[in-house]
Amino acid sequence: MKEILILKNAKILSDNGDIVSTDIKIENGIISEIASGISYEGELIDAGGLFVSAGFIDVHVHLREPGGEHKETIKTGSMAAAKGGFTTICPMPNTKPVPDRGERFDDLLLRIKESAVVKIRPYGAITEDSKGEKLTNFKVLKDKGAVGFTDDGVGIQQAGVMYKAMQEVAKIQLPIAAHCEDNSLILGGCIHDGKKAQELGLKGIPSVCESVHIARDILLAEATGAHYHVCHVSSKESVRVIADAKKAGINVTAEVSPHHLVLTEEDIISSDTNYKMNPPLRSKEDRLSLIKGLEDGVIDCIATDHAPHTEEEKSKGMYDSPFGIVGFETAFPVLYTKFVKTGKWTLKQLVDWMTIKPAAVFKLSNIGKIKAGYCADLTLINLDIAEKVDKNAFVSKGKNTPFDGWLCYGWPVMTLVNGKIVYKK
Repeated sequence: MKEILILKNAKILSDNGDIVSTDIKIENGIISEIASGISYEGELIDAGGLFVSAGFIDVHVHLREPGGEHKETIKTGSMAAAKGGFTTICPMPNTKPVPDRGERFDDLLLRIKESAVVKIRPYGAITEDSKGEKLTNFKVLKDKGAVGFTDDGVGIQQAGVMYKAMQEVAKIQLPIAAHCEDNSLILGGCIHDGKKAQELGLKGIPSVCESVHIARDILLAEATGAHYHVCHVSSKESVRVIADAKKAGINVTAEVSPHHLVLTEEDIISSDTNYKMNPPLRSKEDRLSLIKGLEDGVIDCIATDHAPHTEEEKSKGMYDSPFGIVGFETAFPVLYTKFVKTGKWTLKQLVDWMTIKPAAVFKLSNIGKIKAGYCADLTLINLDIAEKVDKNAFVSKGKNTPFDGWLCYGWPVMTLVNGKIVYKK
């Protein structure tokens, strides 16, 4: 028995970036036809001329479960993702316990099956308990369904450990993703080591803390042939070394987070910890370098680094509050308003960085495009109505955002996963 759904009166992007009107036919969760005037007597959704994108893909998120359910759960996090237009998300393994072995990964997959409303592809850890010492069994975790490997939240400090990890991961052809931070260069800092740190009398984290780690790992990737993916790039020096690596033919990819594209250290309001994230907001020059890196293809895709914390945790001041902000429910509206509405980017550029590009980097098949044979993971977006970001209306348990009160366009109003509605405004 075929389940058929027709999405009528949709506006989608053509291959050359034009917006065209069409209908989309979905059979058993798969897009089967894209054409105008598809006739059908059964179930219809009238898009009413709204823009329809392939569902967004976020390759860097924190869902906190297991072990941090007071901050977020798989259910609340996936619901927030759906509200933000995301249909596939990849959670980091910095949970308690860490998904670093078969039975723990199985437990995580069971939790996902029971409560997720979007597709979730978890990472496995690089080292046991993410302690940076003993390697996990990559083959076992790949066979369980790991999308890649990372110890995100902490950088691998020993070059020898990363070298051996890359040697092993190269054999099974999955990416190794790195939070790049040399612990000896953090220097007790809580924000970027720049003008604002001096102004506020706070210890700063220098950019070289990140870039020196990326440079090391790029040379290890060259030596091993591993696919190396750089998480949340934040500095101009990092962009430069990634660009040099790509020119040299080294298999390196990179992501950037929305907050690093739109904010700098100068936006930090004294002790407001909603501006405290890791890597920190850096200089105006760094932000411009990240934008150019994305436009030039040095940086491959956008990922939110959605990192929910409780208000109590975030109330402990710049030094003692945890790093991180939430990102699912603001990512597209903030970026659309800042870059597409102003004519800096085309709509196709932004959509590609949130769909086709992350799917390509992580070899995620049958998602990321509106195309016959692809999964009907779709996001309907109202590009024309402006609304203010309201953190109290977030589905996420985390309300820790610096974007509260921002007036934005481009709000998702419906999200479908495999042709089923998982969010409706």
